[in-house]
Amino acid sequence: MGADRPCGAVVARRADRLVTTGCLTILIALAVALGIVVSWLWYRHWHDGNVNREREQKALASIWEQARATADDTAHALNTSDSMDADALTGVIWTRSEAPVITYDASRHEFTATAARSVPYDEEVMLPGGGPVEVTWCLVLTFTHRPGQAWASRVSERDDDVCRPSTEIGGRVRLALTRISGMYAEDLTRTGVQDALAPTGRRSFDVKNVVREGDTVTVSVLVSSSETAVDQCYRFTRPVPGDDGRGHATAVPASSC
Repeated sequence: MGADRPCGAVVARRADRLVTTGCLTILIALAVALGIVVSWLWYRHWHDGNVNREREQKALASIWEQARATADDTAHALNTSDSMDADALTGVIWTRSEAPVITYDASRHEFTATAARSVPYDEEVMLPGGGPVEVTWCLVLTFTHRPGQAWASRVSERDDDVCRPSTEIGGRVRLALTRISGMYAEDLTRTGVQDALAPTGRRSFDVKNVVREGDTVTVSVLVSSSETAVDQCYRFTRPVPGDDGRGHATAVPASSC
């Protein structure tokens, strides 16, 4: 019986070594697997970041090219226009740029159109939840006319804060279009339109004038932003056909109300 004890001890030590070796092998395998996962995650993060930056730069380049093309096309239209009336030229700029805010500086013979432009691109991500995202750029288009010269245009980038009032005014113009289109003909008065656009009394809309000529009503409204003192005059034109006197309205910015 005593002779079996050393043998048992040897077997126990060998078993311990096998267990230790097995555990060490498992730990090494886990460490290798973890390293592979971490490396893959790092690579995907690096790869996706590069891909997204490249796509974003392409989107920004597309916005710039479109803005430059719009500026050139608008300058050509201004040069071929027979009118020098500020409202008519504002309409020319609006037709091509659709900028919510277009201002005119008579002393400089200069129009400034401010608008944020967005282009979508597909974002690359590891986990579900990616897909189309938008990159937005605040741009200002300037059109200047010097005596004896053609209209000149330029495009400049601005901080997002510059475009925020313009974007807000654009949203309010769309709201006004919906409300004016849905009004009955007999309600298309200065008081009636003012109540429809600003039922709570907020001065985001200031109806300046309502003119009816035949079957058309023109409403002049000063549309204002909330954060800063930026406003834009708009002329809403609406036919009044049909039994209920309703019709689809259109809107064009004007140099003044």
